[in-house]
Amino acid sequence: MSDRATALNPDLLTWARERVGLSLSDVAHYTHKGVDDVAAWEAGDAWPTYRQLEKLAEGLFHRPVALFFLPEPPEELAAQQEFRTLPDFAITGLGADARFAVRLGRSYQTSLRELTGGLNPSDRRLWRDLRLDRSSDVISAARRLRNYLGVTLEEQRSWRTTAEAMAAWRGCVEDAGVFVFKRSFKQREVSGFCLTDVELPIIMVNNSTPFSRQIFTLFHEVAHLLYGLSSITTADGRFVDRMSGSRQSIEVACNQLAAEVLVPSDAFPWESIDRDDPAASVAAVARTFNVSREVILRRVLDRGWIDAVSYRDCVQGWATDSEAGRAGDGGDYYNNQAAYLGDAYLRLAFSRYRAGIISDADLAEHLGVKARNIAKLEEKVASRI
Repeated sequence: MSDRATALNPDLLTWARERVGLSLSDVAHYTHKGVDDVAAWEAGDAWPTYRQLEKLAEGLFHRPVALFFLPEPPEELAAQQEFRTLPDFAITGLGADARFAVRLGRSYQTSLRELTGGLNPSDRRLWRDLRLDRSSDVISAARRLRNYLGVTLEEQRSWRTTAEAMAAWRGCVEDAGVFVFKRSFKQREVSGFCLTDVELPIIMVNNSTPFSRQIFTLFHEVAHLLYGLSSITTADGRFVDRMSGSRQSIEVACNQLAAEVLVPSDAFPWESIDRDDPAASVAAVARTFNVSREVILRRVLDRGWIDAVSYRDCVQGWATDSEAGRAGDGGDYYNNQAAYLGDAYLRLAFSRYRAGIISDADLAEHLGVKARNIAKLEEKVASRI
């Protein structure tokens, strides 16, 4: 039939499906076809219609349709190569949306290289200046990081909400050379990830989680960058328990560093914690520092005032109850895009555009919007940049 995509490369259908971790059954369900039909497409024994291919490419695989007519797949790092410290169970547990988010993160790095000529616009390089190894003392490292960012406890306590705190911490990290993006992950248990780079490392945070969780995720990923490791973080505390060896020690160290940065040991109000029921007394302390209850309870765990099982039970219970506290996305598309891309990236992209270095089409591609929407987006973010 003339509407069949007979020129496509069937091997690329298999490649794209496997890259997002989907089965033949998943594709069959999405396309309302039988598993045998999808298998025949991938074997080259039958062909999808152009409309079916477009639906698969853009809606399920998040790939341009033109890719499926290439002679071979593009060069991309597999998740196992990108996140070398993650065990197999963590990689295989990534859903299609999370895998797409990682690809999106890589595309942002590509845009950054094009916008900057490959040179970070910041005069500081946090991941170089504070480089860590497995022998580094976590407490000292956290103190150096906090001093490097220049945030005092008085300033931290002055923030009125966790949303304000997240924006402030994000700005500090971006000023230190790390671009921070957001996205609402469909796979809610994924808190975020980081991708290393010599000049342009990035962090992506799940905007579907509460701001207090986003703050901890931000610094957990910063810690990974200091160790020079790309990583994906989940909200499930049992994730670390299933790891072993150096992988586990690094995850534990990143958790400890994030907690120590946000609530330094020498400033922790231990007198406010009820040792008979520590979980019930952490909320007030968490509000003081604009962090999650988990961060405070982690400090209590490190001090030995609560056991690991009780700690995990509390954290899991709080995670279940956190839906009401999700940051989520507002109703305005342009405000959402501004929140996702962040001030540092927006400032960089619009400065190149205003200087005539990139065109409307280039800017639209870097921002992920249609060219006709650029003016409206610029109007929305003018006060931010």
